[in-house]
Amino acid sequence: MRRGSIAAAAMCGIFSALIGAAHAQAPDSYPDRPIKVVVPAAAGGVTDTPARILTNRMRDTLGQTFVVENQGGAGGILGSESVKRAPPDGYTLLYVNAATHGLLPALKKSLSYDAIKDFVPIVMAVRAPLAVVVRSDSPYKTLAELAKGATGASRSLNYGSPGPGNTSHLVGIMLTQASKTAMQAVHYRGEAPMIQDLISGQIDFAASNIIRSHVEAGTLRVLATTGGKRWFAFPDAPTLKELGYPVEYYAWSGFVAPAGTPQAVVDRINTSANLALAEPDVTRALTANGFEIVGGKPEIFAKAMSSYIADVSQIGRSNNLAID
Repeated sequence: MRRGSIAAAAMCGIFSALIGAAHAQAPDSYPDRPIKVVVPAAAGGVTDTPARILTNRMRDTLGQTFVVENQGGAGGILGSESVKRAPPDGYTLLYVNAATHGLLPALKKSLSYDAIKDFVPIVMAVRAPLAVVVRSDSPYKTLAELAKGATGASRSLNYGSPGPGNTSHLVGIMLTQASKTAMQAVHYRGEAPMIQDLISGQIDFAASNIIRSHVEAGTLRVLATTGGKRWFAFPDAPTLKELGYPVEYYAWSGFVAPAGTPQAVVDRINTSANLALAEPDVTRALTANGFEIVGGKPEIFAKAMSSYIADVSQIGRSNNLAID
């Protein structure tokens, strides 16, 4: 290497050290302006709801306003891409879900971001199983009847999905594989239009965890849930495992930041989120929406995310599943 190159490399090292020192000092004043939280999904959905509940309380401990910005589209890819490119200073966060940072990294053939390398996990906030639901006047009263209908029907039964690679989509695939039946996915742009078509009879069933109000209103009926134990939101509904299906599945969501965000900033946001999750009014609001509280340290979220991607990747390979 020439002396000029060596000198340039040395200067780069010095500048990197200075930048690192500046980042290390930055948390003393962090945050000194509003924090933007990108939700890569539509407003009012299963990802948006906990993000807004939490940030409303986190502003009290951090002393700054949180601006929640919905950037849906392409199954959450567009919002994730925008935060990947954001400065790693703690002022732009991403509230991810199991689709953007679990299913898509595991199943999509080509993805414009790396869920592990391009982001720093902060905290997994909540999780929830999904419920397999039909409209209230559906001829299928049980999951066994649904499977039998899929086998004997003159057409394939259709199940709803808020988009390719979504948690609902994967549950539908897993249920189709486990029941050895012919069921076809119908993809929508979000949960709301999917639920409306389910209620109107355009599709036969769906897996979702934002249907509590519809069940209470009597427009939808729960056949089973996907957790390891019965879901407190629908305690009378059996789990898929109880019914003999080897399926245990949760949707989850939480905060991440762009790669390179100072650890002290990550830790400060993590502490704020955990304090919010421990507040009784936040707990009540989240559980009222069917969520289980998770919380914990960033490294716990990192490990859970990596394990989730590995598990879904294995399911994809075993069932020849891939998303274009």
